[in-house]
Amino acid sequence: MITLKSQREIELMRIAGRVVAEVLQTLEQAIRPGITTAELDKIAERHIRQANCQPAFLGYHNFPASICTSVNEEVVHGIPSLRRLKEGDLISIDVGAVYQGYYGDAAATFPVGVIDEEDQRLLAVTQESLRRGIAKALPGSRLTDISHAIQSYVEEQGFSVVRDYVGHGIGNQMHEDPQVPNFGRPGRGPRLQAGMALAIEPMVNRGTWQVETLQDNWTVVTKDRQRSAHFEHTIVITADGPEVLTAL
Repeated sequence: MITLKSQREIELMRIAGRVVAEVLQTLEQAIRPGITTAELDKIAERHIRQANCQPAFLGYHNFPASICTSVNEEVVHGIPSLRRLKEGDLISIDVGAVYQGYYGDAAATFPVGVIDEEDQRLLAVTQESLRRGIAKALPGSRLTDISHAIQSYVEEQGFSVVRDYVGHGIGNQMHEDPQVPNFGRPGRGPRLQAGMALAIEPMVNRGTWQVETLQDNWTVVTKDRQRSAHFEHTIVITADGPEVLTAL
């Protein structure tokens, strides 16, 4: 069931969302060759707790960390570890925070040092596809108008959109109705209304859209082991259009 958020609920989500945005900004400044993904996780957890929030991911279905760190061919749900980042890597970081029972959720993919031109294009296209999807989150539109905007742009640029994982509603739970696919025909699904809160999150691959899960039962990788990027924002639909809650 899709729930519309009250102004009070939206304000609590704004606070959680701002903390998520601050964490991503802090991590971007910390990323460098040689740092471990576990060190990034510690930085994130410390910032979240100091902001009077709780890490949304820690313990969620027994996930063992406060952020997801997915490197290169890892699409989502990578577990922070002693792995050291190397020059030329890509790292996708997904962050969630809870403030007084309400969630913010966002992700971004960052270069480690200098990356090649095609990886730069992958990041730019994924980020632009998120922007285009958000722009379609208008009262009176249909849910898959968001999906189609993302897929059509990504595929025009020669990349592929992951089908197995999608965006979601969000509020006093991290995952609520409706699911928000990053692919599909326009004009389908529920009609969008002011008060709906969504986490929109395109996952875009250089090669095939197909993915598989590693033996840790968390880390999702591209089937052909080509690189992937992931950008996400939590938004709320207002009478005037979408408001991004996870941007500074």
